[in-house]
Amino acid sequence: MGTRSVDELLAEAEGQPFKGWDFSWIKDRRILGELPWDYTRMVADLAKDSTDLLDMGTGGGEWLAALTPRPKLTVATESYPPNVPIAARRLRPLGVSVVRTSPARENRVQTSSEILGLLPFRSGSFHLVVNRHESFVAPEVARILAPGGRFMTQQVGAFNEATLFELFDLPSPPEPTPYWELGLARDQVQSAGLKVTGSGEGTYPMAFLDVGALAYYVRAIEWSGLPDFTIRGYRRQFEELNARIFKEGSIVIPQHRFWLEARKEP
Repeated sequence: MGTRSVDELLAEAEGQPFKGWDFSWIKDRRILGELPWDYTRMVADLAKDSTDLLDMGTGGGEWLAALTPRPKLTVATESYPPNVPIAARRLRPLGVSVVRTSPARENRVQTSSEILGLLPFRSGSFHLVVNRHESFVAPEVARILAPGGRFMTQQVGAFNEATLFELFDLPSPPEPTPYWELGLARDQVQSAGLKVTGSGEGTYPMAFLDVGALAYYVRAIEWSGLPDFTIRGYRRQFEELNARIFKEGSIVIPQHRFWLEARKEP
């Protein structure tokens, strides 16, 4: 970012609004690596042969709006209240209904008698249910799937943001147990009566080219776990990270992801 000071970069990041799940403001200041799979392409391959689609946790609708093809009957859910009107404005002109739902608890802490995260749809309503980075209740997904229907999800793994604590010179948080990883997701889906037909797990690098972009990102991911995070409150750490970027060219945060595809038997 040239010769701009740390305070200028941080003030700009603090004042820039974040809506939906749109990181376009830092698109030229954040470099994303690639996973061994293409989740969007895998969903598109399933969508072209499906009569309908449900997108769970659509955020601001950015990803779904760009998905092609989309079945004529496509519905989206969103549980974060500020995102619902944003998604509606983006998706309703495309013929996609947006339904506000209650959030599910994190998958790793769910029990066999979950009462949160229930879906307001009749049993057997959808032939394709997709979920990108949203908690889900596996028995509910199985319930709303039509016989022969498919569930495709990509999830953020448990070790995704661990590097943040090291970057900000903080003691590592207690390790979450059980870990949210592919094995646990597979167990939950299979216990709900679905047959896993494909899966994968991996990591990719996410590099930030200046501390303003990093500050904007961390402010947006409210679940990072950094204690009492505010951009101003972490001014000292950002100053140190700025010096590191000047020396190394970027700050890299590894990202942990996994995907799973399952089918409801006819």
